[in-house]
Amino acid sequence: MEIDIIGLISACSYALDCIEAELVNIKNKHGKRVAYISVRMGQYFDLPEDALQDLAICALLHDNALTQYISEELQEHSAADLTADLVANTTNLHCIYGEQNLAKIPFKTDVTNAILYHHEHADGTGPFHKKWNEVPLSARIIHLADVVDIIGHSGAFETQRWDMVKQYLIRHTDKLFDAACVDAFFHIFSDNEFADFKDDSFETKLWEIVPREKQTFDWETCKNIANFFAQIVDYKSSFTSRHSIGVAEKAAAFAAYNGYDPTQVQKMYLAGALHDIGKMAIDNDILEKPDKLTDEEFSKMKNHAGYTYLILSNINDFEDIRDWAAFHHEKLNGKGYPFGKTAAELNEPERIMACIDIYQALTESRPYKQGFSHEKTCDILDDMADKGFIDAGIAQKIRVCFQNTTI
Repeated sequence: MEIDIIGLISACSYALDCIEAELVNIKNKHGKRVAYISVRMGQYFDLPEDALQDLAICALLHDNALTQYISEELQEHSAADLTADLVANTTNLHCIYGEQNLAKIPFKTDVTNAILYHHEHADGTGPFHKKWNEVPLSARIIHLADVVDIIGHSGAFETQRWDMVKQYLIRHTDKLFDAACVDAFFHIFSDNEFADFKDDSFETKLWEIVPREKQTFDWETCKNIANFFAQIVDYKSSFTSRHSIGVAEKAAAFAAYNGYDPTQVQKMYLAGALHDIGKMAIDNDILEKPDKLTDEEFSKMKNHAGYTYLILSNINDFEDIRDWAAFHHEKLNGKGYPFGKTAAELNEPERIMACIDIYQALTESRPYKQGFSHEKTCDILDDMADKGFIDAGIAQKIRVCFQNTTI
């Protein structure tokens, strides 16, 4: 299967930015700015092309475990404590989780410890007490780029933030940052070039350095990539801890049952894994509300499907997967969202995804409800089909396809 892997990871970085924005008030495109600063520094250090691509991926995903860390640690600590911990960079758990997660991503070079040590201090006072010469160059670069962007772009952009960045780096050279990385940064960036971040022109330059080209991966690798993104989405809310993976598995299984070819089955799996990526932009107060949502809250919740569409639109040649993923709340009678499409505008894979999403949600147990049985769920699907919401033929096939499945 061919995938624009850089584009897919870049799209995911937007979702991660939504989480980071809640913690440190950082502006959108944080991951991409960290990636751009990182690859420019990588060029200064004469890193080869493959290493630059891998550095960009690591930079885009440097905080890939934030949702996992927050979800798991909230069981023992308050949200305020976690926020303070992350901002102070005294924790190492999200670094450990993030390093483990990257095992699912196909790299061309060795990126060992690039994420694990991306919060280490040059003087050894960081989370793992590693000094700069014990830390890979990639981790040292990402650390500096991450801090620079947080200082430079938290809240509204201000020209004087360059002076803040400059003084901070000088003051913490050989403490937080090694002298070689600080020197590289100042050789590359000036106040004028730093100001270019304001108009987002840096993104075009980033893709010139790291071309977004489709690459061919075997199915196992594709599945790992899909599961990586599904995990990030599902950790956003404790209510849906395996929802995306469940939709991916059932969508692929049903596609195979329905006679789809292997490539289509794989694409259905990927669409299922990504269908709720837009929920990363929705507040957890809404996602995890056990009571009925107000009209205003439901309006915000509905935006998640639109966000999924927008996020996946940034990936080259991803239109089919994008639509299968984003249209999972559309209804045949035109009363769904985000676009209010009608039966004539919804193809079979899009109809399948809508049915599978409902089936998975109904059979899942949540903190506030027990999952329904297969038979009861299928009865509900039949009722929805009778009302013109979903495809009756697909609902009937789901009853047969999953009748022996353990929920």
